[in-house]
Amino acid sequence: MAQARRRPQLLAIVAGPALVLLTACEEQNRYQSPPPPEVTVARPVQQKITRYLEETGNVATVQSVDLVARVQGYLQKIQYKDGATVKKGDPLFLIEPEPFQLKLDQAVASVMGAQASLDQLEAEFKRQSDLASRDFASKSALDQARASRDGAKAKLLQSQGDKKQAEINLSYTQVTAPFDGIVTARLVSVGELVGGGSAPTKLASIVQLDPIYVNFSISEQEVARLNARRISRGQAVEDFLGKVPVEVGLQTEEGYPHRGVLDYIAPTIDQSTGTLTVRAVFQNPKLTLLPGNFVRVRMPVDEGVPALLVPDTALGSQQGGRYVLVVNSDNVVEQRKVMIGPLAGDLRVVESGLKPDDRVIVDGLLRAIPGNKVEPKTRAAPGDGKQVSTK
Repeated sequence: MAQARRRPQLLAIVAGPALVLLTACEEQNRYQSPPPPEVTVARPVQQKITRYLEETGNVATVQSVDLVARVQGYLQKIQYKDGATVKKGDPLFLIEPEPFQLKLDQAVASVMGAQASLDQLEAEFKRQSDLASRDFASKSALDQARASRDGAKAKLLQSQGDKKQAEINLSYTQVTAPFDGIVTARLVSVGELVGGGSAPTKLASIVQLDPIYVNFSISEQEVARLNARRISRGQAVEDFLGKVPVEVGLQTEEGYPHRGVLDYIAPTIDQSTGTLTVRAVFQNPKLTLLPGNFVRVRMPVDEGVPALLVPDTALGSQQGGRYVLVVNSDNVVEQRKVMIGPLAGDLRVVESGLKPDDRVIVDGLLRAIPGNKVEPKTRAAPGDGKQVSTK
């Protein structure tokens, strides 16, 4: 009987600690929600920027000329190396000059003969005039002397013209560079007959590469906006030529390292493309820009424009366009669709969709889910409010 009474007591002693352990385990397994993830936020940077018109252009030569044989003859010398850089007046080709020198000598002789004949007939006319004044010569004799003298004058003028033409033809035997530039590979060989036939013989071409042009086009809508701004400021089209800076960059270059000025604005819009052709001129001493290059072009159209900017890394992209993640007053993430503009260093201009007091998530984007709460940590906005250039 005593043994039977001890069993319930032992069960109670063993069960007591077990209940305590079970209760403790239940308390430890109870779910606790994690704290909101931390993200870094910053206000949009407010700065004044320079707005640029960005287009694609192509490089073209300022001057490019085909060198042709202007007289017929055998090519005697080639006086340059293919692809050489030459100065204006440098000799390039020599066409056999002897036949043209002989024609010049003959023309000189004709001039001398015509001059001698004119001198003789001038003296005869003077004698006849003196005799006629004393009634010792008839009027017909005087008229004959005058006609002979005038005929000699005409022959002298013709001889002088032939001499001048012979001099020009002789000068054409020496083909020289019409301007500073680079001469292409020759198209003829020494001893070849050139200048024959109905069309002039092309010998080579010369191209000027410094300075150099860049041509690009502006859309009709942009032209209308620029014209409205120009008229409101009382400016003429001529005020822009030689003054407005234009920057270009090759496809393999970063930014716009080449700087020139606006050189030409077409007077009419091309009806087939709806664009206005403009041109800029650039110094090209290192020959970095070559005719035919496609380049990125930008030209400032407005300065001192207030704008909001955010780090370019803070922008996301989806099928509907670009967006940023912002934290509202309840620390809940919102996705905000924005219209973006050009870059200004590491910052991107936001044209619309953002307010100056918005808190934009700039770090921890992967932890920020729209509709969820976050723990925002504020970071000072980059920049100091100074005017910057976009690109």
